Amino acid sequence: MSGSIGFIGLGVMGEPICRNLLRKSGRPVLAFDLAAEPLARIVADGGTAARSVEDVVGATETIFLCLPSAKHVMSVFEGILPAIGSGQTVVDLGTSDVGLTRSFAKQLADKGAFWIDAPIARTRQAAQDGTLSVMVGATVEQFAKVEPLIRHFATDVTLCGDTGAGQVTKILNNMVLFETVNALAEAVAIAKHSGVEPKLLLETLSKGSADSFALRNHGMKAIVAREFPLRAFSTEYAMKDLSYALELGAQAGLNLRGAALMRTIFQETIDKSMGDAYFPVIAKLIDPSGFPD
Repeated sequence: MSGSIGFIGLGVMGEPICRNLLRKSGRPVLAFDLAAEPLARIVADGGTAARSVEDVVGATETIFLCLPSAKHVMSVFEGILPAIGSGQTVVDLGTSDVGLTRSFAKQLADKGAFWIDAPIARTRQAAQDGTLSVMVGATVEQFAKVEPLIRHFATDVTLCGDTGAGQVTKILNNMVLFETVNALAEAVAIAKHSGVEPKLLLETLSKGSADSFALRNHGMKAIVAREFPLRAFSTEYAMKDLSYALELGAQAGLNLRGAALMRTIFQETIDKSMGDAYFPVIAKLIDPSGFPD
């Protein structure tokens, strides 16, 4: 078990992250996913397939989770808790509920194990390139243990505070991203109807104070390119993450009007059967005439 890595969840982001760990860490990687295809690809690259979550936990020292939502994490946790032992570490790479994260950490701590929240940011391409940004909630000692592993798939790794702080930071990252993408979609729609070519608009904005990661990626590569793939960060998942931000705001007694508006926009997009599409598809809601079927 010493030094071995477990990986649970080989989806859009999980598979390339697992592959980077496999290729760069020099450690054995035991992987599990309910889908056979990504698991077979990881095995072809030198990994080992596990038969269950319990198998992964029983045979590895550090277990990474890359799952779509808190619901999926809860399901996997039911297999982790009985199998985990003292000294083992679980690193959750997904965006999840803060209260749930702290509950998981306490339950593992009671068994002498550790739960670290380390939600990832950036794109699938960044996952493939090993250039993700990771926001970590852990003690300084726990962070020192997992940071070298995380750096096999991330170029920016930030200790944000104790348990849950990584989730808070990532949730707020996504809240700002969603509101920015909405502003970009509105700008593109106005430009299109006012005689300015959308690609030129965003290229010009990228040279000034309106520049952002969202502009260069979600704006240029999705809204302007009219590309809203299904195997990407969907509107449904965006709504899930936004709900976490609104919940944190409510707990703090804050009136988050921008985030509340985004919830309405996402819900309308989902109601129009675009919940599975990459979330910049909200541009179609703003300007349906600009995206003919």
